Amino acid sequence: MLSRLGALLQEAVGAREPSIDLLEAFVEHWKGITQYYIESTDEDTPAKKTDIPWRLKQMLDILVYEERQQAAGEAGPCLEYLLQHKILETLCTLGKAEYPPGMRQQVFQFFSKVLAQVQHPLLHYLSVHRPVQKLLRLGGTVPGSLTEKEEVQFTTVLCSKIQQDPALLTYILEGKKTVAKKKVSREPPTLPGEMASIKDKDQPPSKTSDTVSCGAGVLTTQLPADTEEPDGGIRENNLVTSLIGLCKSKKGRVALKAQENLLLLVSVASQAAATYLVQSSPCCPAIIEHLCQLYQSMPTFLDPADIATLEGISWRLPSAPSDEASFPGKEALAAFLGWFDYCDHIIMEAHTVVADALAKAVAEKLFVEILQPQLLHVSEQSLLTATALLTALLRQLRSPALLQEAVTFLLGMEQQPAALEDPRTLCVHLIRHCDHLSDEISIATLRLFEELLQKPHEQIVRSLILCHLEGRLYVVRGAPEPESYEDTLDLEEDPYFTDGLDAGFQPSSKPTPAPATNLDGKTAVTEIVNSFLCLVPEEAKTSAFLEETGYDTYVHDAYGLFQECSSRVAPWGWPKALTPLDPHEPERPFFEGHFFRMLFDRMSRILEQVIGDLMQRIQRVPQFPGKLLLVRKQLMGQVPGEQLDHQTLLQGVVVLEEFCKELAAIAFVQFPPQGPHLCLSPPPEGHV
Repeated sequence: MLSRLGALLQEAVGAREPSIDLLEAFVEHWKGITQYYIESTDEDTPAKKTDIPWRLKQMLDILVYEERQQAAGEAGPCLEYLLQHKILETLCTLGKAEYPPGMRQQVFQFFSKVLAQVQHPLLHYLSVHRPVQKLLRLGGTVPGSLTEKEEVQFTTVLCSKIQQDPALLTYILEGKKTVAKKKVSREPPTLPGEMASIKDKDQPPSKTSDTVSCGAGVLTTQLPADTEEPDGGIRENNLVTSLIGLCKSKKGRVALKAQENLLLLVSVASQAAATYLVQSSPCCPAIIEHLCQLYQSMPTFLDPADIATLEGISWRLPSAPSDEASFPGKEALAAFLGWFDYCDHIIMEAHTVVADALAKAVAEKLFVEILQPQLLHVSEQSLLTATALLTALLRQLRSPALLQEAVTFLLGMEQQPAALEDPRTLCVHLIRHCDHLSDEISIATLRLFEELLQKPHEQIVRSLILCHLEGRLYVVRGAPEPESYEDTLDLEEDPYFTDGLDAGFQPSSKPTPAPATNLDGKTAVTEIVNSFLCLVPEEAKTSAFLEETGYDTYVHDAYGLFQECSSRVAPWGWPKALTPLDPHEPERPFFEGHFFRMLFDRMSRILEQVIGDLMQRIQRVPQFPGKLLLVRKQLMGQVPGEQLDHQTLLQGVVVLEEFCKELAAIAFVQFPPQGPHLCLSPPPEGHV
């Protein structure tokens, strides 16, 4: 009973409401907007204080409501009117004229909402994508524009549409020159049925203007002098340039949203769209141009320690941390590293065609044209800054395509053993910098190679190390390998081991030796470990006097590092056993490669200059054993620190002993004994 009564009341109310002609209402609102330009003489009233925003909202609501009443895929009369009478073209002209003030914002908002809320495909129509192109050229070129928020919303809608239908890319990116070549007989260049011209804010209205029929009324206005852009001022593919311009915005949210939109654009799934984006748009050049501009804006010299403070900066949070100490060029460095991280992220997420092109552009424009001359520069400051920056870039780099370009840039394409003579390649130059007269440059370049060796790329290890070892030329042909090194090592005859120290400075018990284990006839682990432990004379060792200070304290960390390296190289399919030697192969000279030679040279000089000099210097230090033990306890935090004579020397002896213990631990974990005495749990996550 109640439901029937409700239905009767609804019918009665519906009978009293007059039916609304949607097309008539739509035209009426559009006439109201055009009438404003005929009648208004106040050029200072903002657009938001007129009825234009309200009428645009009504037109949008009518379009959305009408579409809901139509069958799927059919355009209603109001939408047809919008397209046939080029309303979007006219609105674009009004937005360009910026009359009344703020009209451009209203136009951007209307375009965005129409494209987002109307489900009927629109961007294929010339009367839609042509004004879209024109509107894009109005924004994104000048940082700090008042319409940045509306512009980025507009590009968000366009990129979403392209993501849904990659074929739209050509419609939106084509410049006006390309569109002008298409003959469209159905749409003449004038505005039929609408105003043929619009009053420009910067040009007074004319009393002798053209008269054009507009439905039920007549509008009399004048076209602005610059309605059409001159061909020389057109930049094709304006969606990309607009996005790049918005990425430079000082407003963090605008810049971030523009970067997300550009990322969405380059990740289109279509092969044809991605190819078009690379070959027919300034996408890659524009991104790299901004990267190079940010690099050039940094100071010519940056302290490597300052560069390290901004490690791990992200493109989503490109500003420098506020808690870090300030230094000249901090913000410029943060901006550069943030944009490089963004380029790396694009290469990871983009279509393969775009990713490869962008990676090659980074290598060509940044690595080769900018960084390489600085890495080869005679100026130590330029060399130091470029090396530290390249190390920071390698640390941030994650995309395989860009890593490949970086490896090719640093190591070249060759993976064959290098000749003994010194070729003039960038890699050899950098290796020589590891042994530079300047300790700062040596340390910075060693850190560069350390970062490079941690990257998951087989060519790095092969080019620097393995290609020189694969032939096993380091093994003497025809001579049997000794079963152990006991017959070849005579520690008592070592000139670095002397008997001149206090005989009372001896531990009560000798350090626990490493467990001796032979694996398939290999040299005993004990001998390998002791070869590192014996680098420091017994007289200069103090760890045996304290509990839990043997080399085994480093075994857990070394094991974690070994496991990480093993998992990294596992996909490379390395053989499990050594290649058998051919006894008939003629013996050839062995060259360990420039990288190993540099490392061995530095290590040998440490033995000669440090340990050799050490034994002479410590004999001149009064009460050396007691002071050395005290310094070790100070470094371990067991006793309060106090200034002693020869403090630097004593600390250096302790550090040298710890370094040799760490080397021994690394050697030990490569041959883990098969027994219960070595129970190593996996290292904690993220711990090496």
